[in-house]
Amino acid sequence: MRHLKRVRKLGRESAHRKALMRNLVTSLIMNERLTTTDAKAKELRRYADRMITLGKKQSVAARRRARAMVRTDVALARLFNELAPRFTDRAGGYTRVVKIGNRRGDAAPISLIEFTERGGAAVAGEQGADKD
Repeated sequence: MRHLKRVRKLGRESAHRKALMRNLVTSLIMNERLTTTDAKAKELRRYADRMITLGKKQSVAARRRARAMVRTDVALARLFNELAPRFTDRAGGYTRVVKIGNRRGDAAPISLIEFTERGGAAVAGEQGADKD
């Protein structure tokens, strides 16, 4: 039984899974939205929310802890300077996962993961359709 087993293994060994999550978190911070499989999106949500929480603290220790997860200095600066200040009044739920269908090749369920509060220009330019 899987009771109280929290981590989705995603068919990978632990080092591969950790590298995958680090890459996905970095890409999500840089692009503010990603399209990936449903299981990866749900697992990514846990890590992305933790990174926003660290960004809201604005301390050296929080920056070092976030650096352990985020791959690039550009993404780290974006997390602390642009993304985290957007969520200062929000107590959680920084990301949303929207199911968008199945992948053509193997019928894997595909989801869109994005930050709930997106940049002003990105939100104003969209009218319900995904233009990426």
